[in-house]
Amino acid sequence: MKTEKAGKAGDAVTRRRWQEILLNRKMVICVFLGFASGMPLYVLFQLVPAWLRSHEVDLATIGLFALVSLPYTWKFAWSPLMDRYKLPFLGRRRGWALLTQVGLLFAIAALGRFDPSVSLQAIVVTVFIIALFSASQDIVIDAYRRELLADDEMGTGTSFFVNAYRLSSLVPGSLALILSDHLPWSLVYWVTAAFMVIGIVTTLIIKEVSDDALAPASLREAVLDPFIEFFSRGGIKAGLAILAFMFLYKLGDNMATALATPFYLDMGFSRTEIGSIAKAAALWSVIAGGILGGVVMLKVSINRALWMFGFVQMVTILGYVWLSTIGHSPVGLFIVVSGEYLGVGLGSIALTAYMARETSKAFTATQFALFSSFIAVPRTFANASTGFIIEAVGYTQFFILCTVVAIPGMLLLFKVAPWNEDR
Repeated sequence: MKTEKAGKAGDAVTRRRWQEILLNRKMVICVFLGFASGMPLYVLFQLVPAWLRSHEVDLATIGLFALVSLPYTWKFAWSPLMDRYKLPFLGRRRGWALLTQVGLLFAIAALGRFDPSVSLQAIVVTVFIIALFSASQDIVIDAYRRELLADDEMGTGTSFFVNAYRLSSLVPGSLALILSDHLPWSLVYWVTAAFMVIGIVTTLIIKEVSDDALAPASLREAVLDPFIEFFSRGGIKAGLAILAFMFLYKLGDNMATALATPFYLDMGFSRTEIGSIAKAAALWSVIAGGILGGVVMLKVSINRALWMFGFVQMVTILGYVWLSTIGHSPVGLFIVVSGEYLGVGLGSIALTAYMARETSKAFTATQFALFSSFIAVPRTFANASTGFIIEAVGYTQFFILCTVVAIPGMLLLFKVAPWNEDR
């Protein structure tokens, strides 16, 4: 009887603890910061390509625009500066966050001033500035979130953050596209930029949580120690294998979705159809994939999740092969996009968990910036080549190639995450 009562008491404590976590103010902060972090990225990879294509810019040029997002791949290079130094207002994290968010608001709005048919060079510069501010915002928000959340809040907080990050795609990927059928692009970009106010207000309201006493004592310490620690664990070969896996794991679906919006336009879909069908399908399925992945990972290890979810994200690319052969089909569009982004959601949550496992708590900010930079490398360089590949072989062969490209990342699992081993 005593044991039974004790068990019930323990269950009550567990329920209260989870209720406290779910209703915690920290979860609301994670939602708003996730929205502010994700929105600029989707401006670059969803809204800008559609804008350029609607002005008859060729696919090769649109693909090359991915190169101006290099800051996402190199943000680890200046992340130690944001760890080491603080601005003279709002604290070490909030000060940098406010600076980047205000910069993003005005840079996104500025895009609407240009005409792609005559101002491509100015657009390239502006897009690069947006990428620079956005990548810097990611650095400081990731660090803030890590310092804000307790260990037992990390999983739930990250889930809120990631889903809000994805939800932000509705602004540039759906709302802005629909508005562009009825309003001038200059006004569309101002409406889009105004959503950065959500991040600005959040930054002004929240409290600073970083401890200056834990900041690196010198710039040398901030720069070198995270790399030394990472490569000292299993040696240089093991470290390089992990980085290669992070580079390759999502390469196939990154390529497949790189020029998705121009692909939909070339298949005869209107911008309103894309905004209301494709983007809605992508949103619900990627969120569903994230939730489903979290539930599955309660039962299986990170290693096995990487295998299972990686296979799903590879196979679902083939849906684009089918859509490229049937052409304009609203139902087909919804089915294919739903399947592809379900795989994207599953693969993302497994990879994020793996990254967290490979990060040292002593150097979370810089090491996480390094890992996320490696994830962004294929999205930048591979995406820059997709336009040339599509124009050379056509959409159908291109999507078959994307499926093949996903295989090397799966093969590296034998080395970095064996099925029957969980480190």
